[in-house]
Amino acid sequence: MAFPPQIKIPATYMRGGTSKGVFFNLKDLPESAQVPGAIRDAILLRVIGSPDPYGKQTDGMGGATSSTSKTVILSKSSQADHDVDYLFGQVAIDKAFVDWSGNCGNLTAAVGSFAISQGLVDPSRIPENGIATVRIWQANISKTIIAQVPITNGAVQETGDFELDGVTFPAAEVEVEFMSPVDASEAMFPTGNLVDDLEVPGIGTFKATMINAGIPTVFLNAEEINYTGAELQEAINGDPKALEMFETIRAYGAIKMGLISSPEEAAGRQHTPKVAFVAKPTDYTSSSGKEIQTANIGLNVRALSMGKLHHAMMGTAAVAIGTAAAIPGTLVNLAAGGGERKNVTFGHPSGTLKVGAEAVETGGEWTVNKVVMSRSARVLMEGWVRIPGDSF
Repeated sequence: MAFPPQIKIPATYMRGGTSKGVFFNLKDLPESAQVPGAIRDAILLRVIGSPDPYGKQTDGMGGATSSTSKTVILSKSSQADHDVDYLFGQVAIDKAFVDWSGNCGNLTAAVGSFAISQGLVDPSRIPENGIATVRIWQANISKTIIAQVPITNGAVQETGDFELDGVTFPAAEVEVEFMSPVDASEAMFPTGNLVDDLEVPGIGTFKATMINAGIPTVFLNAEEINYTGAELQEAINGDPKALEMFETIRAYGAIKMGLISSPEEAAGRQHTPKVAFVAKPTDYTSSSGKEIQTANIGLNVRALSMGKLHHAMMGTAAVAIGTAAAIPGTLVNLAAGGGERKNVTFGHPSGTLKVGAEAVETGGEWTVNKVVMSRSARVLMEGWVRIPGDSF
């Protein structure tokens, strides 16, 4: 019996922040996958190695975690005053599902350098030495992001001494600015409240800050769900009852935020919203063995992504954290000590992260102009990915 041969697709495997993903130039995808739809999804699923009932993604490029089961498609921007359109696909590990509902803030750090290397940025905007400002249109959520990419001798500078907790080796610093992460037409707080009572049938009622900034996020107080806020992954990911609780909370939070109309719909929207829990700062030992001191952080935050506690912090969730921390009265702000603040350093399972936000109150309504954080990025491998010709 004859089987179709494999096809190969130009691709680059990149780390961005604390995530990894397979990057594609839109024009390099098969023509039938250059538009959204089932064929594109099928190709990306096969590239990553999903669905995998073993949960390992052994037959693909995925790393069997939410942080490493990601795909990115870039093209010259269709928007005025932007350089590149950035589309992110979060690939489920054990299901045949690609979630296009949100952004990946970590991989955003790699978008600028990939765009430059692919010739998607006008050469006149790239200095011989210095910083290239890459204007990114985040197509999933229709937002502008600015990446400041270091350039040496006309090429992207990837190596450096910037250290990012959650990443083993240092690299060049890339400053990322999430501009106006909440549209004027959208409600930053969809319920109209800084804090709500979130009723979760069969589990309980919890204080919650539900915010739409960077990515829709439901924040809880750690102590209300019997955690300290200093947990590492194994404390939650090895507890099926805890994971079920968080997924149920996420579903009812999504309903309260107006993202879905019934709990059953949450299964089709795995990437958003996120669920996170906060606590006042406390000493703990990070997953790498680094001692995190109370004096060096404003609060502790733990967040779940695709049903598991994240090993560090999602970049988009960090946008939500920075925004909520800047607004007096939210659970994040209260955990950090209350009052007005322009930045906050928080503890996560891998260490710490500093994020800044420009939040302004006008007539009782809050807006955020931008959120800024530093990440790093690096090409890990480039060439082609191969998939069987009958995969799509």
